Amino acid sequence: MPLRRSSWRALRRCSPPRPSSSTSEPTASRGACRGRPLLHKPSQRSFLSEDQVMTEQFSPEVATSGATGTGRAAVIGLGSMGYGMAQSLKRAGFDVAGFDVNAAAVERFAAEGGRGASSPAEAARDADVVVSVVVNAAQTETILFGPDGVAQTLADGAVFLSSATMDPDVARALAARLEATGRLYLDAPISGGAQRAAEGALTVLASGSPEAFAKARPALDAMAARLYELGDAPGQGAAFKMINQLLAGVHIAAASEAIAFAARQGLDIAKVYEVITASAGNSWMFENRMPHVVDGDYTPRSAVDIFVKDLGIIQDMARSAKFPVPVSAAALQMFLATSAAGMGRDDDASVARLYARITGTRLPGDPA
Repeated sequence: MPLRRSSWRALRRCSPPRPSSSTSEPTASRGACRGRPLLHKPSQRSFLSEDQVMTEQFSPEVATSGATGTGRAAVIGLGSMGYGMAQSLKRAGFDVAGFDVNAAAVERFAAEGGRGASSPAEAARDADVVVSVVVNAAQTETILFGPDGVAQTLADGAVFLSSATMDPDVARALAARLEATGRLYLDAPISGGAQRAAEGALTVLASGSPEAFAKARPALDAMAARLYELGDAPGQGAAFKMINQLLAGVHIAAASEAIAFAARQGLDIAKVYEVITASAGNSWMFENRMPHVVDGDYTPRSAVDIFVKDLGIIQDMARSAKFPVPVSAAALQMFLATSAAGMGRDDDASVARLYARITGTRLPGDPA
């Protein structure tokens, strides 16, 4: 569904957010935009979520929105993102069942007042809404239609929220397959990181039928600070997320190249960071990611392999559309090389380490 001119003007009035957490993209702050037609303001190893492989700590007791929900919900994937989303639903008044292939995550959730489930099918039984927080389309398909999948038990008229980043065509195919059985599907990629998930303050880029939005609204109110309603058919949300990921990946690769090149020039990269973040060359990703390089800390907040996956999807989409994307293709090669060098599960700022290693440049934290 194309944006109307009035919608575009409204979205351009959004104030760009300042970096607040190490996520794979920035999130709009609550109340930052006034885009009326597209924006709804809410009332306030395991399955790997997109921002999983992260070590951000959060407190389930964080005070959040005043949204109150009723009914039963299920969350499939209790990683760093899914766990916070499940807790947000629970605080909002939902009876929440949780499932993850990591039994310890399920046990923890049950110990903190949720209901543990032994399979996606058990979690989805009698649920009004099922939230899937896993890493890719293959996992989403398995959760829906595999052995003990959600489709076996999900009630007619219930809604499935898919949060994984995936090719829009795949999102459309999964939605059509589920909707043919009388259930609803909302294409709902997320942004924000573990802390915002725990606070019920995520950004959701969603598309789907009016019925799917209506059914999912109480759950979305509980989990999101910003909900962008991007179309009346699944796939639009996925497409918006892929554009975001194209920019995010390119910006991380460019920032990593710049900081490593600065180190090669013998510059104090802490001072480089100070100067660039006050200059026109700054970007959200430079400001958010390069402190990891300055500190020599590559504990994964968002992993290299996330962008191997997402920039790979962009290449597939572009090839199908016969549309050249040479800049993102170059960025993909840097993430691939970084992963091949053994850093796939490390922080995505590790691209700077790859530049340093192949050029004999020393970065903070490197052996003397």
